[in-house]
Amino acid sequence: MKSFRLSLVAACALLVGSAPMIAHSSSASASAPSDNLSAATNQELARARAATAKYHDVAQAEADGYVNINVYGSGEGFHYVNFSLLDCNFDPERPEVLIYAPVPHENRLRLVGVEYVEPLPCTPDAPAGFTGDADVWREDSEGLGLWELNAWLWLNNSDGIFAATNLRVP
Repeated sequence: MKSFRLSLVAACALLVGSAPMIAHSSSASASAPSDNLSAATNQELARARAATAKYHDVAQAEADGYVNINVYGSGEGFHYVNFSLLDCNFDPERPEVLIYAPVPHENRLRLVGVEYVEPLPCTPDAPAGFTGDADVWREDSEGLGLWELNAWLWLNNSDGIFAATNLRVP
């Protein structure tokens, strides 16, 4: 996981120049419940689903610039990163990371969610993200200066659509 984060930091550093990577403590670490989303948030999530539906086919994700960085996190899955999207702009339809999980007893991956990533130098405070306050951005656990937000668009998560991990991902 650290090599993934280091690659993200290197890519972000190139994008934002020589801005120093600073660490902030974040008190916003709780997961938001999935049943109290505003109509605007649900519309944005619907746009994100529509935009990423084609990535159920891993080959299409790779053709569109997503790269398997060979990092698997329990509760998160495999991370496919599109480094060209690391641009300090939040766009629900253009997630920087696609999250895949292996399908049990099959030799294939299933798209389960997406991850939005922004470097801390882009904004010292958590990014605005989705409408409302249900999406709780978190700083990366390695202290490398990244904001992260998972959205479990394709696999229900009892902890909420924006939870950091999903117990259904082995």
